[in-house]
Amino acid sequence: MKYFRYIVYTSVMVTVLCARAGSYEDFFGAIRNDNATTLASLLERGFDPNSRDPKGQPGLTMAIQEQSPKTAKALLDRPGTDVNALNQAGESALMMAALKGNLPTLQRLLERGARINQPGWSALHYAAAGPDSKTVEVLLERGADIDAASPNGTTPLMMAAQYGSEASVALLLQRGADANKRNHRNLGAVDFAKLSGREPLVKRLEQAQR
Repeated sequence: MKYFRYIVYTSVMVTVLCARAGSYEDFFGAIRNDNATTLASLLERGFDPNSRDPKGQPGLTMAIQEQSPKTAKALLDRPGTDVNALNQAGESALMMAALKGNLPTLQRLLERGARINQPGWSALHYAAAGPDSKTVEVLLERGADIDAASPNGTTPLMMAAQYGSEASVALLLQRGADANKRNHRNLGAVDFAKLSGREPLVKRLEQAQR
């Protein structure tokens, strides 16, 4: 009898583990394919919305990175989804939305209590490096530290000078970003603009230093 119970228990556990493994693959497959129906079904059956892929990427951050708006919304609509979970690179869902210039998702994250300021790289750094100055504006209006320093002392203005839009540079300067700051490599926003050959921005930033 004990042996029989052991066999039954083992069979049940194998079935459960296989089901969980399948659900895990289905969860991230649904995100990559932006299949909100499959995702919602998994969540309704109790699958953890905060599950991470083998590289440590939370599902929500992956959905934003993969530009899968339906599954991102489905995860944001779940009260149990941790909007401040960080991946192994220290990136949050808000940072990813800012980098992608995904304003609707960024605003929804803020409504859910996404953290705007944090030590090191911040959402404003990512927004400044992205394509849309509106994300920069929204974060500033919500209290983002305009001269936030990354671990190597880089500021959002420096990121905008090399990677972002001219509109983001103009907005940051208008709101009081310090064009004289330098990072740990003794590089300032002017130097970042020079690295990308952005001569109009070089001149504008040089004027802002005076």
